[in-house]
Amino acid sequence: MNFFGLAVIATIMVPNFIFAATHRDGFENLYKNRIVEFLEQAGRFGCFAFMILNIPVLCRGFWFDGAKTAYFAASSALTVAYLCGWIVFWKENSLRKSIVLSVVPSLLFLESGFFALNIPLIVCAVIFAPCHILISCKNAKMR
Repeated sequence: MNFFGLAVIATIMVPNFIFAATHRDGFENLYKNRIVEFLEQAGRFGCFAFMILNIPVLCRGFWFDGAKTAYFAASSALTVAYLCGWIVFWKENSLRKSIVLSVVPSLLFLESGFFALNIPLIVCAVIFAPCHILISCKNAKMR
């Protein structure tokens, strides 16, 4: 079990829970593409799971000297960037908000998978990232 990954997931979920609590009407998905939506959700929940759970055979470990330090530093920086994105863009509905709040977690999952050679996380992040960014940007443009 990766407790640092659990802390990262818990931290990035905080603004999402606050948003859900303060916006009772929720988020309206205007971009209707069932395949992209399915892949995005599968990738998202896979990323959440594999940030926390390490399957020994599929998680090869930190693959170079300093990879663990780079993992902690990059994950921490991207987590802070995500929280700052929420703070800066809280009241704004814009394409730039959508880009920041979709690209940053995508990078977070990708770098976490690559630094730790966590194969399932890399696969899920590669599925999640383009779908999440596409859905976020399409919704911003359709608003």
